[in-house]
Amino acid sequence: MCRDGRPNSGFWIIMKILVVEDDSKIASFVAKGLREAGFAVDVAADGAEGLHLALSQTYDAAIVDIMLPGLDGLALIERLRVKKITTPVIILSAKRTVDDRIRGLQAGGDDYMVKPFSFSELLARIQALIRRATQTAEPSRLTAGDVTVDLLTRQVQRGGRDISLQAREFGLLEYLMRNADRIVSKTAILEHVYDYSFDPQTNVVDVLVCRLRNKIDKDFDHKMIQTVRGMGYVLKTH
Repeated sequence: MCRDGRPNSGFWIIMKILVVEDDSKIASFVAKGLREAGFAVDVAADGAEGLHLALSQTYDAAIVDIMLPGLDGLALIERLRVKKITTPVIILSAKRTVDDRIRGLQAGGDDYMVKPFSFSELLARIQALIRRATQTAEPSRLTAGDVTVDLLTRQVQRGGRDISLQAREFGLLEYLMRNADRIVSKTAILEHVYDYSFDPQTNVVDVLVCRLRNKIDKDFDHKMIQTVRGMGYVLKTH
């Protein structure tokens, strides 16, 4: 029987985004929206912290405000490009003149959005930048064995039967499906399914796997989500 794990706000992630924004309300708004869209998010409140994160970790895209305390956004982007960091960057700015946009793009930005902005447009632009950067088309549907997942509608079926999943359960299932028939460790699940670090001794992964297993494998002879003792978990397609 599964028991609830400790409260948390983590969501599944495949892609990781860096948000560098000193306005806490905007940063919180953007980060919340991105997490709900399935991204992992790191937030930096100034340019120096943003530069440190961008140089020490790998991100699929970054959202950078221009007017930052200390190191400004344009200087941050320029330093990243000097270091050969090619992470796609969307610039956020209250400055709206053509010259401002040109300076942002010349500094190494890949896109430029003026505040106030629509989050749905920001999300669409992030997705477009990532597609261009990876030069791959993200599939809209995943299939593993008799399980299908629609990434756009978040609908899940097994054997033609609809299965209702919560956000974290959906994220774990997608991660397992993308690694079908390969063992994934608890550490990897923590890193890829949650957007911040947990105490390695926590049982949050066991609880989440148990909840998902109860929904995916219940009433089916073939149990797809299997435990590999001492190593992690695997989604067995056959």
